[in-house]
Amino acid sequence: MKDTGSSTAGRPAPAVRMDRAQVLAHRFVAHGLDRSSGTPDLGELGVLGVQDTPAGSARLALAARGVPPEGLERVWTFRGAPHLHRPDALPVLAEALWPLDDADAQARIRTTVIKEGAKLGLRAFRTTAEAFRSVVTGPKPKGVVSAEVSALVDPSLTFDCATCGARHISGLLFQQAGLFGAVRVTSEGGTTLSPLEPGFALPEAAHGTEALVRAYLHLHGPAGPAEVARYLGVRTPVVRAVWPEGLVEVEVTDAGGAVRTAWSAAPEPGEAEAPDVRGTVRLLPPGDPFLQGRDRELLVPDEARRKEIWRAIGGSGVLLVGAEPAGTWRAKAVGRAVGITVTPFAPLAAPVRRALEEEAAAVAAARGADEARLHLA
Repeated sequence: MKDTGSSTAGRPAPAVRMDRAQVLAHRFVAHGLDRSSGTPDLGELGVLGVQDTPAGSARLALAARGVPPEGLERVWTFRGAPHLHRPDALPVLAEALWPLDDADAQARIRTTVIKEGAKLGLRAFRTTAEAFRSVVTGPKPKGVVSAEVSALVDPSLTFDCATCGARHISGLLFQQAGLFGAVRVTSEGGTTLSPLEPGFALPEAAHGTEALVRAYLHLHGPAGPAEVARYLGVRTPVVRAVWPEGLVEVEVTDAGGAVRTAWSAAPEPGEAEAPDVRGTVRLLPPGDPFLQGRDRELLVPDEARRKEIWRAIGGSGVLLVGAEPAGTWRAKAVGRAVGITVTPFAPLAAPVRRALEEEAAAVAAARGADEARLHLA
């Protein structure tokens, strides 16, 4: 297994060196933001899916890539968050996301409200998934399903909720077990759960987790095990245990000149292959896959801007000019139109402003609005 430590002492320097601009350019293309394929193939993005938080943002993320949203399922997957996935990818994804062992399962659901219940480890995931499959036989409101699942699992996995005045299963476990319970999630008029059709068998053991690591490194690399672990919602030792062979070691230089060692799943992500994406304009919604990499300091070096983009609630979208974050944006419905306010980090050139008009129209179309009303703050 490759040494995945951060120190380079006593080892030869990596054969590949990349600066921040090269890394972002490679990610831009890997995420399909260049729209070069001409087809709705999500590639590695189809493995990790498109997060739909806030609800509706996944549709905008797909529009930024020129990909239609039809034919995708909305399911709770990574970290229990709703994602859009290809239906045919879900059985394999369920096996890859299944906890590696009891310790991994415990760490994923450890919280003060079910401190003892978390010790059940894999049993907690299995019994919750089985309960989902038992009670979700048709569309049901989330609250109803929660109550019915809570009645079927070990009492140590439930707690007295002061907010709703009932005893119910930990939300952390409930949503992380949703994929294993083979349920889809819709949010129109309140969250509703229904059975996936066709369904798939409950995983017996973890299988193919390495593919998730490779997919992350393809989309967000070069990166290290700790960043992959934060994305997957697991402990770093779990990722180290499934760390793939044959990765490319890369020396990455950030905007401040600091250098770190990371790994890429690309064959040779060197300088000669860095794509030219200059002049391309995209409006990425909050939660866009491009913004899901865990090395946020590399993507947005300015701390104040990072706080604006990655707010816990109400974060802004990001204007990309080329692969470079060049501003933030927010949208608001105005009758049958959508008002889009862009706050650039610096004055925008005329060609960028013209391209921005086209992207704003694409956002309006994805939201079902008749027109976009663009405003530069």
